[in-house]
Amino acid sequence: MAELKLNGVVKLLMDTQTFDSGFTKREFVVTTQEQYPQDVKFECTQQRVSLIDGLNVGDNVDVHFNIRGNEYNGRYFVNLQAWKIDKASVGTPSAPQPVAPDTNLDTADDAEDLPF
Repeated sequence: MAELKLNGVVKLLMDTQTFDSGFTKREFVVTTQEQYPQDVKFECTQQRVSLIDGLNVGDNVDVHFNIRGNEYNGRYFVNLQAWKIDKASVGTPSAPQPVAPDTNLDTADDAEDLPF
């Protein structure tokens, strides 16, 4: 699956959520800067929750993310899981763009990131 990058402005930073299972996640919303701006919700899970700590509402960011989908009890879910967030300069493209795979990305923990 291709990894993607989206540029926009941080609109909302939500509080960290911790579940009984020990699963932790934090969500945030980025507004794209295009003719028809979109509010896109991302999530950071487990050790990646700290990626959001240095962000403020109004920051221009590049969010590197994976699209994750799963089925639970006959319902289907799609999450945009951020794995890298860079503060960006104004004027970078805002449409999702493929990026080269990060060979240092630790994917072994991804199976443990599920809340169920």
